Amino acid sequence: MKKMKKIKFIHSKITVLIVLVFLINLSCERELSDEVEFATLSNTAEIFTDTPIGLGSNFYFPYGGSKPTAWSVDDEESYKGTASMRFDVPNADDPEGGYAGAIFRIDGSGRDLTGYDALTFWAKGSQAVTIAEIGFGEDFEQNKYLTTLQNLKLTTNWVKYIIPIPDASKLFNERGMLRYAAAGIGPLGNEVGYSFWIDELKFEKLGTIAQPRPAMLNGEDVEQTSFVGVNINLMGLTQTFNLDSGRNLTVSAAPSYFSFNSTDVDVARVSELGVVSVVGSGTATITASIGGVRALGSLTIESSGSFTAAPLPTRDPSNVLSIFSDAYNNVPVDYYNGYFAPYQTTQGGSPPLDLGNDQVINYTDLNFVGIGTFLNVPTIDLTQMTHIHVDINVREDIDSGDFIRLQLINNVGGNEISGSVTLTGSQLLSNQWASFDIPLSAFSGLTVRNQIGLLFFISDATISDIYVDNIYYYK
Repeated sequence: MKKMKKIKFIHSKITVLIVLVFLINLSCERELSDEVEFATLSNTAEIFTDTPIGLGSNFYFPYGGSKPTAWSVDDEESYKGTASMRFDVPNADDPEGGYAGAIFRIDGSGRDLTGYDALTFWAKGSQAVTIAEIGFGEDFEQNKYLTTLQNLKLTTNWVKYIIPIPDASKLFNERGMLRYAAAGIGPLGNEVGYSFWIDELKFEKLGTIAQPRPAMLNGEDVEQTSFVGVNINLMGLTQTFNLDSGRNLTVSAAPSYFSFNSTDVDVARVSELGVVSVVGSGTATITASIGGVRALGSLTIESSGSFTAAPLPTRDPSNVLSIFSDAYNNVPVDYYNGYFAPYQTTQGGSPPLDLGNDQVINYTDLNFVGIGTFLNVPTIDLTQMTHIHVDINVREDIDSGDFIRLQLINNVGGNEISGSVTLTGSQLLSNQWASFDIPLSAFSGLTVRNQIGLLFFISDATISDIYVDNIYYYK
């Protein structure tokens, strides 16, 4: 009996399933009522017209270090209607913050902006000023579709401005309606504030934005040697359009607007966020496009396989004052590549090249480059130190006349005293690490070393491409 009951029970379940399938098929064949509505995101175009529109109760998020009260609604100034947005850029020494900058983010679900091609607004300044950055697409989360127009010039009259959308088909759920960053004008560190106004801020379908010309790496074809485990952030991503005025306008575009392609994904592959991961040895060329339009520029990676790190330092940390090394705690540094225009050609250095378990500095187009410790960080007192150590890997063939000169400068900008030591081509190694331990007494002319502010690597373009690691002083 138990067995018969069990069979009967299973049969009943099969019968129910057949009925359900029949009902589902029947319902699928029926036409949906015209009254059925599917949930969709708002496609509201307006962001501010006399008042913020549809942003929610919590939408203004200042950047760190900016003046949190820089933004307000001004009922006495407007291009159209009764009010505008006012931005009061502070003096550099304002106790609330030395600049003005923030994002306007929707509090809740985003908007569907796929039907528009530009963010537009009217703006003017209390004087002729330049807004460093303004755009949209920043939400303090992934910022996937961040779009920025740099150096927007304002006059004292109301003027309409256009920021094209690099690819509107991507913006089906966007929360970042506006972003801006503006500093005062005048000498660095003593900038004086001003005010500017924005009105009639909205997205529009202008229909006059044409001739898209995307670019990566600022349109340059770049070749780069690399190693397995290296991650490279693609830079110089832009989109250029021609406006109905005849003007070409370029905006910085986030990587997620682009479709990336690698000629060999077993050598290098690219994420949606524009990060190139080197995964094998060989050669791969990275290209990109937006909306099917090929971007100018490319990155060709020559991967040598696994990276050979510089020798691991073993000196007692209590006797070491480190500038750059993964083996020690480094002292604060202003920069690893100070730009001394127009004479310096050196690229790289900041940020260091991340090789997974190790970081190195890669200088390319080297003629001279400085590591600075005197602007915003303490100078370095080397009176108790006896030597400088540095590991150098020359990434090219070395000729007999090639050299790298190390120069130290004490009391930068004051009563400067400097000394130098030259490493000849016979001392350097091609595609290998050469380790140097140089007595500080060998820096001829450096009679005082209590306020070291600059360490220079100088090749006078005899050597162009080097890796540098483990820069430290010791006793």
